Amino acid sequence: MPACTPDLLVSWLRAAGEPTRMRLLSLCAARELSVSDIAQVLGQSEPRVSRHLKILGEAGLIERLRQGQWVHYGLARSGPAAGFVQGLLGQLDRADPVLARDRERAQALQGGGLHAAVPAASRLGRELRGFIESAEAVAVTGSVLLVGADHPELIETAAALGAECAVLAHSRRSSQLARATAERAGLRCRVLLAAGGEALGPRDLARLGRTFDAVLLDRLGTPDEALGTLLAAGRRALSPGGRILLFQRYDSLESPRERVVEHPLARLRRLLGEAGLTCERMSPIEADGQHVLAAMAVLPAERPLGTASAA
Repeated sequence: MPACTPDLLVSWLRAAGEPTRMRLLSLCAARELSVSDIAQVLGQSEPRVSRHLKILGEAGLIERLRQGQWVHYGLARSGPAAGFVQGLLGQLDRADPVLARDRERAQALQGGGLHAAVPAASRLGRELRGFIESAEAVAVTGSVLLVGADHPELIETAAALGAECAVLAHSRRSSQLARATAERAGLRCRVLLAAGGEALGPRDLARLGRTFDAVLLDRLGTPDEALGTLLAAGRRALSPGGRILLFQRYDSLESPRERVVEHPLARLRRLLGEAGLTCERMSPIEADGQHVLAAMAVLPAERPLGTASAA
């Protein structure tokens, strides 16, 4: 390993000197992985894994590698940091049961092994499920569409809510995870892979072939400029009188570049209204280091011809 300054060496040691981060380095030595991959293997939430990755990345021990729309992480491949990491990992006992289990789970995940690929539950997922279950208007419904499959708790909730359940996953990996979750819990739900990488595009609506009494949008990372499009698509998937439940990060609803800053709650209400939906309930949720705004809105039932409006 090339010579380095004492301060630099100490920074590397501090970054690597934590059990989870050592496991993370060992995983990245075998293959490049996404945050979602690592979270599933380690059984930790994605925000927690992201914090560990940030520490390792700032120290220069790992690299961000963009693959299409996804970001993967691998070990530093050049320079003094790469030599340090290789030397450090050379001291690890590969037969260690924790590291061996991590490797097996990562290999099963990459190979599409469904049972090994079931995502870990999270506190945020439980909070989102709690919001849905506390919405009495959605307690009894005939059909449910879940858009996104990032939280296994919502897959289970969607299947429990409706006599008919469909899940629209945004990636092949997510569709595998959704099927794994349903299979493990003995749930009956139809899992589809979104066409063209869209969250809910026209082709998806055509393939679903029906409207739903409830649509759950589990798409926390939707950019603000795309949220209106997603809500409009969700509205088209709703039956009259149906309800849409949406979860969105606060920071994606903030637009500091605008001259007049609109509060996230006001912005979400406005976007729901522009999509033809009436907001019935809104609640902040904070869990796993994330600030999320949960909302429920209804698609007004069509008024029969000749019916007078209320005074």
